[in-house]
Amino acid sequence: MNDEIWMQEAIREARAGIERNEGGPFGTVIVKDGKIVGRGHNGVLLKHDPTCHGEIEAIRDACKNLGTHILKGCTLYTTSEPCPMCLGGILWAKIDSIVCGCNVRDAEKIGFGDNSFYEILTGKERGKLQRRTACREDCLQLFQDYSRKTDTRY
Repeated sequence: MNDEIWMQEAIREARAGIERNEGGPFGTVIVKDGKIVGRGHNGVLLKHDPTCHGEIEAIRDACKNLGTHILKGCTLYTTSEPCPMCLGGILWAKIDSIVCGCNVRDAEKIGFGDNSFYEILTGKERGKLQRRTACREDCLQLFQDYSRKTDTRY
């Protein structure tokens, strides 16, 4: 029963963004201990930023509100199955569970296709993204310097 209540909140969040022409039909709420701790909707058009997906915006909001970068104990409710970028953010934040309204195929039907990401991630093709390496030894030294730090790490 609670899944429906929280998903309706995610839908309201998405509708608010659509009505203001801020982005696509993607809204998200993050819930912990029966309370919404983060909200977000697609703000790509508003902010001219392709990373402003509903899930990422909600993660940023929840982290700010809770004063942490780890969202263990949280459930994320989103109007559509997360894209690879958002899934990465969800995993980095260590969110416990996800509840989705629509799936990837539903999103494809209205023009939000992630096929090129999946082709690269599954190794089917390298995609159109050109990649090369530079200054590897310097970067390895940077990694070694960081690994010797005793401060809080991320």
